[in-house]
Amino acid sequence: MRRIHFLICACIFSFFACTPNTKNQETRKRPNILLIVADDLGYADLGSFGGDIDTPNLDELARKGIRFSRFHASPFCATSRAMFLTGNDNHIAGMGVQGLTADTVGYEGHLTDRIVPFPAVLKKSGYSTFMSGKWHLGLRPEDNPHQKGFEHSFVLVESSSNHYSSKGIWKKNPISPYTEDGVETTWNEGDYSTDVYTDKLISYISESKEENRPFFGFAAYTSPHWPLQVDEKYWKKYEGRYDDGYEVLKEKRFESLKKAWMIPENAVLPPSHPRVKAWDSLSPEEQKKEARKMELYSGMVDNLDYNIGRLITHLKEIGEYENTLIVFMSDNGAAAEDFYYNDGVGPFLRERYTDNYEDMGKVNSYIAYGPQWAEAGSSPFKYYKGFTTEGGMNVPMIISGPGVANQGSINDSFFTLLDLAPTFYEVSETTYPNDWNGKEVKPLLGASLLPVLTGEAQFIHSEDYVFGMEHGGDAMLRKGKWKILNVDYPFQIENFALYDLSTDLAEQVDLKDQNPEKYQEMLAEWEKWSQNVGVILPTPRSQKSDE
Repeated sequence: MRRIHFLICACIFSFFACTPNTKNQETRKRPNILLIVADDLGYADLGSFGGDIDTPNLDELARKGIRFSRFHASPFCATSRAMFLTGNDNHIAGMGVQGLTADTVGYEGHLTDRIVPFPAVLKKSGYSTFMSGKWHLGLRPEDNPHQKGFEHSFVLVESSSNHYSSKGIWKKNPISPYTEDGVETTWNEGDYSTDVYTDKLISYISESKEENRPFFGFAAYTSPHWPLQVDEKYWKKYEGRYDDGYEVLKEKRFESLKKAWMIPENAVLPPSHPRVKAWDSLSPEEQKKEARKMELYSGMVDNLDYNIGRLITHLKEIGEYENTLIVFMSDNGAAAEDFYYNDGVGPFLRERYTDNYEDMGKVNSYIAYGPQWAEAGSSPFKYYKGFTTEGGMNVPMIISGPGVANQGSINDSFFTLLDLAPTFYEVSETTYPNDWNGKEVKPLLGASLLPVLTGEAQFIHSEDYVFGMEHGGDAMLRKGKWKILNVDYPFQIENFALYDLSTDLAEQVDLKDQNPEKYQEMLAEWEKWSQNVGVILPTPRSQKSDE
């Protein structure tokens, strides 16, 4: 089997080979890797997943690649980034709770020396490494991507910002912090974030082409993350589309997901979170404003797809498209936060921004679409970003590129963001080190997706594979088809529920009383896993408030 796998890998790498007799030919035989991450994109947004937003470029990527219907990220932005950039758990990587900086092991608030980011290893092996967009893995100079393996980077250092301006949205940073190659910088006021990030990525790709080196590029977009801001030409075409409300959209998407074969025909639509107000209870003015929120959100996704199309077009123009593995994903489930009305953050935002209907989507507007629309974005799963439910973690992923078999197919097997780093190491013919800068590093926790991409296998994890997640007291652990879930506060071990995800994607039927032996087995796995990665419980609910 290893011999067969080697031959298949060799065939894939030959697909990526460039024209003979070029400088550094052996290096150029290795493929480029482009990782595109959308920020807070819902599972049901993309056209190829059954969504109603126009995403022709991503739909074409899906047609030429594989859609992964059961790919799992973490429920938050920073923890996901820590995990897929290292191939390790968020606690081991240093992000036990995002937004918290502490001296406690596992909760440092930045990437630690217990791991090594894979861009650093790829860079050492000859790759050009660069990123543009959101970093969110530490504010100190030593935490900057320029110190973590990226030769070039243009990044928003913190979690979120105005999409048209460096005018901040956090009291601690009234001016949003940006750096380029580790040096403080800014951009032209009035330019749009997604456009700017794409311009930078195109320039970095062109530079790697001139240097005749393979590249790893990280398109870390901040769209469609709040505040909801985008030019009218992108949202205007959605005007009136959501006038029936978020409950109707949730049901429509549930049915369209079935038609797109993303969920089984017998799937059940879960009830919305108690925070969601009934659409019929809103006044006509409130309904009008709510519909505009979703129009703006759709416009942001539309613009995001347009910019992804720009990246693909550029790769084709310079002759690198056929040599580039493209991975697209969302970093977590649809976002329900609405800090404009938050007691802690809200006063600062209300001094600097408006939520007036006439200004919605503009540079001076701060709007988020809240749990009501996030429920539609996370259809058919329970809840949304911030929860270790499927709605917070099951996100869209598409992988496309030369050598990817079964084009246009859907893979329903269980995969996680921990599988990306091992995949990139194998595709780039690079070995994960046992130590880095003289210090032993923790082993990878995922597995390479390459057998799935080549068509050799449909899955990479056995029924005994354990994947756990804990953040701010929310917790889950998956083993085979079984999942235990704990989203009650304060954390107590007895609050874990047991679900069979093979029959209950919506996490509605707690089976712990019917299956006490399986429940105890899963609790034992939780104890072992949480000790191995360094979970500290209980974690105060207040620590889970900083996006």
